[in-house]
Amino acid sequence: MPLIGIDQTFLRSENESPCRRSSNHNEGVIASRKLVIAVDSTQEALLKQEDLDGDGLITVDDSGPKCFSLEPSNKEQEFQIKGNYQLANLLQELFLAQQKGEEYLELDLDRLAEDPIRRLERLIKGSWWNNLTRTIDASGIAVSAKDPKTEESQPRIYVPCDAPEQYAYYSNIAREEPSMHLDVQWLPHGELTSEYIYSLNNKPGILALEIEEDSSAKGGLRGLPFIVPGGRFNELYNWDSCFCAWGMLETHSHVVESIIRHFIFEIQHYGKICNANRSYYLGRAQPPFLTDLALRTYKSTQHEPGSKELLKLAILAAMKEYHNYWMDTPRYDEVTGLTRYRPIGAGLPPECEPTQFAHILAPYAAKYNMTVAELTRKYNDGDILGSELDTFCLHDRAVRECGHDTSNRVEGVCADLGTIDLQCLLYKYETDIAHAIRSEFSDTLRVPAAFCAPGQIADHVETSEMWDRAARTRKQLIDRYCWNEEKGVYFDYNTVTGQQSDFETVTSLWALWCGVADPQQATKLVEKGLPKFECIGGLSSTTEKSRGPIDDAHPQKQWDYPHGWPPHQLLAWDGLIRYGYHEHAERLIYCWLHMVIKVFVDYNGTVVEKYNVTTLDAPHKVDAEYGNQGLNFKYAPQEGFGWTNASIIYGLSLLNEHAKRALGECVPYDVYLKDLKKI
Repeated sequence: MPLIGIDQTFLRSENESPCRRSSNHNEGVIASRKLVIAVDSTQEALLKQEDLDGDGLITVDDSGPKCFSLEPSNKEQEFQIKGNYQLANLLQELFLAQQKGEEYLELDLDRLAEDPIRRLERLIKGSWWNNLTRTIDASGIAVSAKDPKTEESQPRIYVPCDAPEQYAYYSNIAREEPSMHLDVQWLPHGELTSEYIYSLNNKPGILALEIEEDSSAKGGLRGLPFIVPGGRFNELYNWDSCFCAWGMLETHSHVVESIIRHFIFEIQHYGKICNANRSYYLGRAQPPFLTDLALRTYKSTQHEPGSKELLKLAILAAMKEYHNYWMDTPRYDEVTGLTRYRPIGAGLPPECEPTQFAHILAPYAAKYNMTVAELTRKYNDGDILGSELDTFCLHDRAVRECGHDTSNRVEGVCADLGTIDLQCLLYKYETDIAHAIRSEFSDTLRVPAAFCAPGQIADHVETSEMWDRAARTRKQLIDRYCWNEEKGVYFDYNTVTGQQSDFETVTSLWALWCGVADPQQATKLVEKGLPKFECIGGLSSTTEKSRGPIDDAHPQKQWDYPHGWPPHQLLAWDGLIRYGYHEHAERLIYCWLHMVIKVFVDYNGTVVEKYNVTTLDAPHKVDAEYGNQGLNFKYAPQEGFGWTNASIIYGLSLLNEHAKRALGECVPYDVYLKDLKKI
């Protein structure tokens, strides 16, 4: 066997116990040892014996013996690595050594049986956040400009017309590094139209973000870091980044602060925080979380130089986005006073997989006697004009702006909905802005011209009272249109039909997070609403009843039952804690983390963007459009997935040591609860 040396004994020897197939990550450990092993030959032998499906991973689905023998060079004693978790960790350590170019590895065998909680925290904080970090400057643009979602191979960057220093900087990079083939383009003056944004689809590119002067950097400028979600998403996303921050502030607060500065830049130059910083996202935003991000960051960094100024700029930018985008037509509905997701755009979204719309477009293709591919091309080129397709695309863009792309809850109707989630987010904007002005700026905030909305006077003063008044008005609207007293939950409201939706959505619980629910509503929401969504692995996005049956004409959507997503878990946890429902919050945190950690243990360190929360049997194997992100790796995970990483770090910070120890042993919640009562 490919072992060349040994420092001490670590695992059970051959005569202590027979090998058993097991995923028990603590099986076989007796003392701390180190081995020196040959990297390539050990990895080859390990994969040949244990990776029987050839996917480059060692998981509970592999039917190998789950027992790998290592022999010291003196042949005196044979040592065995037992159990799926330890074997997978061995594979990961070997691969990481191989990446470093190491021929031999001094293996700390404690790493193989490392408590999965500690291992996850170590990986996320020590490497995964770093691996998900990008910059758009001379050192990082070659990586940041890559877009797995499009066929375009040439790196391209679009620069706002009022950022000449950036245009000069990137143009200089293009001249000095011609092999990169960087294409630097101006964005035009004035408002960007749907037609112009669509015209960029043939030459997509990344959108410029904030940079700062740095005399030590090439070209005298340095791109500020930001986080990407992972998988096929290699750009700065709006709400993804806000949730990643929940798990980054302890160790990567400088990146979070940079993200806030990027968002301020986007509002100033693009009129909103874009869905993400790609050219095809110029027409739409995503759920707004800037004020929460800014206040959460300030709470963590308030004793650092410049933190209060950053909060001030973020609040000013949020006020501008609130007035110019969210409270402006066509998003603002004058009849109800509710706000809707209604982004501009033309054609089908270019970032989507070609087959995603096949089942929807098939009837239109049959009508025009052509294939779906032909219909798509002709419609996008303007050769086919049809109000039905235009209406579909209007709602589809709104679905993507709302972040829940896709779900039966919003498909075909989203642009008409005053969703409960968006009303909650704007209520949070209003109360957060009021709080910041009152508590941090002596109830007086002067608004310079750069942050004024149309019609506002430069340097006018804002006070908390006007934002408190806006919040009170919004609560009245939410109660009138979205609250259902009989059912004890909040629903979306259709501003066109004038009817309250009956589609059950877990975003109803956002009313707890933002604080818009009064105590009586909160009680009903917890008693009647929470059980509708709670599953063995956490909260499902919708209910099975509302989702309806699945068939060829109505395929499974990724934001519907039975899938659970990190944002919904995080907001529910904080909302329940806010209203004093600590036991409910602890139960949901534990169940979510137990499911996530069990997948991590059983499937070679896998952490993905969403899970089937109705089962603990491979819940990461999701059958929906896009599949699942976070699965595209071999041997060792390098990134996890952004907001799931955050849910792990943040969730663990809310649990006591008893819960964390039980999670480290993958103890189910009901067993943990029984054991806890014995203490």
